[in-house]
Formats: sequence, C-alpha cells, structure tokens
Amino acid sequence: MTAGRGMGAGMKKLVFPFDGRQVRALRAGDAVSISGLVHTGRDKLHKWFAEGRPLGVDFRDGALYHCGPVCVREGGLWSVRAAGPTTSVRENPYEPAFIGKTGVRVIIGKGGMDAATLAAMKRHGCVYVQAVGGAGALYAASVKRVAGVDFLAEFGAAEACWHFEVEDFRGVVAMDAHGRSLFAEVEAASAGRLGSAAGAGR
Repeated sequence: MTAGRGMGAGMKKLVFPFDGRQVRALRAGDAVSISGLVHTGRDKLHKWFAEGRPLGVDFRDGALYHCGPVCVREGGLWSVRAAGPTTSVRENPYEPAFIGKTGVRVIIGKGGMDAATLAAMKRHGCVYVQAVGGAGALYAASVKRVAGVDFLAEFGAAEACWHFEVEDFRGVVAMDAHGRSLFAEVEAASAGRLGSAAGAGR
C-alpha cells in the first residue's frame, strides 16, 4: 500500500521534511500517515545528547522514533524484521531540551510523555504520534529502506540511531502543538470517575 492509497477520509498525510505549519495544524486525535525519513533513538542516544556530545544526525524538521528495531544484515544490506514502538516516558528528562535544540517536529512512541515535554512541543511546534504496541512486524513492513545507522558500535543494535525510509507509517496524534494531550485527558477523566465511585460507595 502506498502512502496515498487506502487511507481514510480523515487521515492526514505527512511527508518528510515535516513543515512547521503543517505540524501545528495537527490536532490531538488526528490519524496520520508518515512517509520519508525517520530516525530511531532511545535511552543511550538521549543520554549522549544530554551529556553535550555531538549527535551527528540532523533532526531538524524530522521525526524521532522511540524504537529498538530488530535489524538483520543480508547480502550487505540491512532488513528490518520488527520495528515496534518502545515506552516513551523514559525519555521525559531529556525530551524538552532535545525538542528545543534539534528542531525535531514529530516524535513517535507509545504511552505518551509528561507535561514538560508537552510544553516544549507547544513552544517549538512538535507533535507526539502514538504508535501501536505489539505491531512490530506491521511497522517493519512500512520501512522500505534502511538509509544508514549511527552509533551501532557504541550503543548496540537496539539502541543505535537507525535511519529508516518509511512509507505509510500510521499512528494517531496523541499530543499536539497546542498543549493538548489525550493521555492527560484520559488520566483526568479516570481520576474523576474513581473519585465519583469512591464518593458513591461511602
């Protein structure tokens, strides 16, 4: 399936490089289809960045995917067997500064991030896209080419910064550049219901 086929009427198509105005036009709850260059990065990359070391990767107007892919080298080329999202909250201490300094526009992961990261997204024009946990094989199918890899020797395959050319990578905007977080709303609603239930049981 190509990025432009089979998409629902409400699907928003994002193609790298991700324009700031287009990103700011997205709203929490929007379904998106992402095509183009996506970089992976997890704990070790964020810690490296926080220590002030050079990334050597241009994230400006790009996408950061919290992912530890399973990549296999075959005939001199890399193939991706699984590319599901990893839990994003581990990067909360680093992400606001990462957003501000790198100019990244799209962060992909699962589970959401904190209020400080949401504030940085609003300030700099960035969104968080929720990918589906457990769909590693499905997301691997959207990777059409491994364009390269950085920090493979330093971090190992799962933590390296992989550069994927993706097509029709799908997710939902769960935190937007206007300060709205679906995760925070669900948490607040759940707390309210629990409070009501507790009060009714007295």
